Amino acid sequence: MLAPYASDPSASRGRRYPEAPAPTRNEYQRDRDRIVHSTAFRRLVYKTQVFLNHEGDLFRTRLTHSLEVAQLARSIARSLGLHEDLVEAIALAHDLGHTPFGHAGQDALHQCMREYGGFEHNLQSLRVVDELEERYPAFNGLNLTFETREGILKHCSRADAQRLGDVGRRFLERAQPSLEAQLCNLADEIAYNAHDVDDGVRSGLLTMEQLEAVPIFVRYRDDALREHPGLGGRRLLFETIRRMLSGQVYDVIDATRAALAEHQPGSADAARRCPPLVRFSHAMAAELQVLKRFLRTHLYRHPQVVETTGRGQRVVRELFAAYRDDPSQMPPDYAAAEDLPRAVADYIAGMTDRFAIREHERLTGLRLF
Repeated sequence: MLAPYASDPSASRGRRYPEAPAPTRNEYQRDRDRIVHSTAFRRLVYKTQVFLNHEGDLFRTRLTHSLEVAQLARSIARSLGLHEDLVEAIALAHDLGHTPFGHAGQDALHQCMREYGGFEHNLQSLRVVDELEERYPAFNGLNLTFETREGILKHCSRADAQRLGDVGRRFLERAQPSLEAQLCNLADEIAYNAHDVDDGVRSGLLTMEQLEAVPIFVRYRDDALREHPGLGGRRLLFETIRRMLSGQVYDVIDATRAALAEHQPGSADAARRCPPLVRFSHAMAAELQVLKRFLRTHLYRHPQVVETTGRGQRVVRELFAAYRDDPSQMPPDYAAAEDLPRAVADYIAGMTDRFAIREHERLTGLRLF
């Protein structure tokens, strides 16, 4: 049963190119299915989250991260009466525009594109589903519904908002996206906070002793030890992270229910006119800030991570220069594009880590990894 403030596919604002309804699926299910079958989605399996693809088979990738976000978002959506298919579609598509080599690759590509309008992965994810996917004879992109496209676009500049038309209007009007989109933003945060702790300890770059500085980790670890005295090693780590995930999920449900009771939006559009309603409690948000600062200092800025992602940034910069100077090194559709710098950025952003490494070695003769 959908709540009155949930997005209803029968009341969708529609697609850029009108299509007849499907006989057995609602509009958000169709979006989800198109995303899963897209080329960009398959590439996520070989794109970096924190650790590069070649560094180990068990670390998260953009694909496994997206699946974890979708699972968390659907679980919360069901409790809140939101539309599960819409949150799943947004969650699975939210990282389609990410570059190889994670945020470091995005930063490098943005530097390369500074004189040409810059690069931002949220905008690129929307560009992938609106323009770059080539699956249908009648239009470019996947022709997703407004609500899914709105959820993919988490933030953008005023200039980009004006250029994007309907999907960018809320940034000009200072309105909120749907509650399903708000939920996906928080599910993304819940997922990466937890799995970066897991991957950090698995990699050996973080230790359980270091995590003593993180109150939220200590709290759930102590809960696990009270229930399972003597638990240690990997099982203790997994049980602590499981409890952290559950605690954040229940906190979002409770805090959001309280916000909904306070503002009482009677429809999905009324919810857009409220302040952000899908939220953590103040206490949980404060604890998560401590965790994020810890991860930024001890994991994301760890010398080993910085050194490896630095090589990834070099790959991106040198690929950009090589393709800009000799477009014939790209596939013909990219080489013939009217806006060559943007075509180069599209091509590089679509690469997996290992393809980018191979292309760099082909073009430069250097083996950086």
